[in-house]
Amino acid sequence: MAAPVIVEATVKQTATLIFMHGLGDTGHGWSSALAAIRPPFMKVICPTAPTQPVSLNAGFRMPSWFDLKTLDIGGPEDEPGIQSARDSVHGMIQKEISAGIPANRIVLGGFSQGGALALYSALTYDQPLAGVVALSCWLPLHKQFPGAKVNSDDVPIFQAHGDYDPVVPYKFGQLSASLLKSFMKNVTFKTYNGLSHSSSDDEMDDVKNFITLTLFFSITGHHQ
Repeated sequence: MAAPVIVEATVKQTATLIFMHGLGDTGHGWSSALAAIRPPFMKVICPTAPTQPVSLNAGFRMPSWFDLKTLDIGGPEDEPGIQSARDSVHGMIQKEISAGIPANRIVLGGFSQGGALALYSALTYDQPLAGVVALSCWLPLHKQFPGAKVNSDDVPIFQAHGDYDPVVPYKFGQLSASLLKSFMKNVTFKTYNGLSHSSSDDEMDDVKNFITLTLFFSITGHHQ
């Protein structure tokens, strides 16, 4: 696996964002946009997915967190691949905790397939995290929930989706958000009108505000 792209904090580090890119991208795809919006005390880690064949793309090899068989709601999913990717994200969280950053100062995020992985990894992690940023994505293995959830009910989740998304259907994002809201207490689902399968300045401003707020609440004891 390629080394992650790391943007170090510019003052003493007290928080970390681990952000997973979308299918076929690398950690470089998001590092500069995230560096521009993170608070100075936050380190940003943008790992690159391993290169593997992707069924959805006729078996072509590309950076992918797990195999994608279809993007149809309720279609077959690569359960072992999703769980193995989740284990590697949990390992990254653990490494930050070992370096002195508590779980409730760690934000998980991702775009598309990476956002799906961020959601799944956060819900199945056994310590409350600061929050989750889930962009243009879905909740994988959704039939396992709420049973598979081991995290706290009040971990904040910011889910965002463009209503013109031709890749991951907007409806898929909406359904995932409704399911999340049925067992998580702090889910925001934000729609960006006219946005396709990408990000925008408005969305990045909202991500910045979400990260700032969740880290503020982690200091004031909101998660305890």
